[in-house]
Amino acid sequence: MASRLAQPKTAGTYVRRLFVIGYLFLLVIWPVALVVQKTFDGGLDNLQTALSDPVVTDALQLTVVVALWAVAINTVFGVGISLLLVRYEFPGRRVLSALIDLPLSVSPVVVGLALLLAYGGTNGTFGPALEDAGLQIAFATPGIVLATAFVSLPLVIREIVPVLHEIGTEQEQAAKSLGAGPWQTFWRITLPSIKWALVYGVVLSLARALGEFGAVKVVSGNIAQQTQTATLVVEEKYQDFEQGSAYATSFLLALIAVAALVVVTILRPKDDIDGD
Repeated sequence: MASRLAQPKTAGTYVRRLFVIGYLFLLVIWPVALVVQKTFDGGLDNLQTALSDPVVTDALQLTVVVALWAVAINTVFGVGISLLLVRYEFPGRRVLSALIDLPLSVSPVVVGLALLLAYGGTNGTFGPALEDAGLQIAFATPGIVLATAFVSLPLVIREIVPVLHEIGTEQEQAAKSLGAGPWQTFWRITLPSIKWALVYGVVLSLARALGEFGAVKVVSGNIAQQTQTATLVVEEKYQDFEQGSAYATSFLLALIAVAALVVVTILRPKDDIDGD
């Protein structure tokens, strides 16, 4: 490690760095900065207008509720699936691992349509039975939660699985040999070892959940003040020439996601970051 760090920097190194920085600036930093600039054109007027609009505030509240539910679901199942993939051998394990990446490769619009076919009203496979039981999935909050959890599921798992491979099973086996049960081993050995991977996966899942658009638009019905999330409001406001509210809502969504990433980066131990 020290020998690699001590290698002299060539002109090519600086060119590559400049290229990467320029790429990130043009693709990420500049467009996001433009949203911030447009939000604060004329001071705080755009933010005040957006936050005084019931359509926007209801959408923001729904977005936060949906994101928290989706993150909770993905945290529980993400940890469970990660342990299953790494700690156990069973037929179809590679197929399961491949299927986990499906939400990243399939269009979110397809996800929304698939959920409608499964759980939607009269045309869905399980829709009529669920409605008879008093449960509405499609065009309601549960459907939005399912769609959001679906598209963000791999983010927790793909953070935890490499760490589980790295830490191995020695400490867990030692705990079991001393009489610790499965839950004691998980809470005292496994969970502390994967803590920061889990936290970072949760933050990425939260950011993804806040910004989901395609699957939510299909499965929600986009009903104002009922099933309309913040991303759907941004589209509607922009198309209705209420760009100030669209910019302000986009800024608030980005602010929450970026703030979460920054907080985790600051709190995460430096040795843990270097180890990654």
